[in-house]
Amino acid sequence: MLTFILRRLGVMVLTMLCLTFIVFYLVNLDPNLEKIAKTQGNVRMTDEQVESWLEKNGYREPLLTRYGDWVVHFVQGDMGDSFRMQKPVEEELGKRLGYTGVLMFWVMATMVPLALVIGVLAGMREGSKTDRTLSVFAIVSTSAPEYVTGIVFTVIFSSSLGWLKGVAKVGDISFYNFTLPVMTMTMYGMGYIARMTRASMVEAMASQYVRTARLKGVSFKWIVLKHALRNALIAPFTVIMLQFPWLLTGVVIVEAMFNYKGFGWLLIRAAENNDIDLLLGCSVVAVAVVLVTQLISDIGYAVLNPRIRVQ
Repeated sequence: MLTFILRRLGVMVLTMLCLTFIVFYLVNLDPNLEKIAKTQGNVRMTDEQVESWLEKNGYREPLLTRYGDWVVHFVQGDMGDSFRMQKPVEEELGKRLGYTGVLMFWVMATMVPLALVIGVLAGMREGSKTDRTLSVFAIVSTSAPEYVTGIVFTVIFSSSLGWLKGVAKVGDISFYNFTLPVMTMTMYGMGYIARMTRASMVEAMASQYVRTARLKGVSFKWIVLKHALRNALIAPFTVIMLQFPWLLTGVVIVEAMFNYKGFGWLLIRAAENNDIDLLLGCSVVAVAVVLVTQLISDIGYAVLNPRIRVQ
């Protein structure tokens, strides 16, 4: 297991270097650099003035040299400064990630238990009325994108009924303020996890060891809890871990919709303002979350499935 983890960590580092270089290359294309020069300098700059500004600020140095300098500073904990926010990137990222972390926590705390319960109940008795009802609900919830669900929830619970606040303020985790964005993200992700759980549960209930337990007279409740549930959770565990990258990037829509100033809101501001250092910082965080969750998913899969450990 230790060798596997070390090997995966090496692959993670190489992947992060490759992806950050691609982002670095794209944000340093000439049209973007010209826009940066006119944004930070003067919008009426001539081509000669733009070129002079870029040379003066080091943008005309070789790309690999600049990328190497960025990597060295990043390893030392310096991600540069955001020219729009007028703050160090790591400081701004840390603050916005904290806000998004709170949102993600409540979404996962709501979404995962509900999805697992729905999936297990639907898969316990395949083809039953309960199975069909819950399966339709899961499909409908997954079919509606976040911006559609968010608009519907806002119209119903904020505009019409006035029960919930239509704009989520950071730092306020009250029910009135925080429920709409949590409901919006929970509704979309819950259906996918529930469907995967249901499929895995159906497969587990049809397995040979479950049929043997039934023939021995073991109670249905004990069969579900003792024999089927653990094996049924292997596939959903991987899906659940993959929800973290989706939450981190999927919050872009939800945070923009509810004006919640977290990581998604910061990413939009960085893209709108061509803030290179801030964009690179956001990219590093997004890539790191994807790679780390994949590693945790692989380790968890091995823990839940003893056959993986043997191999």
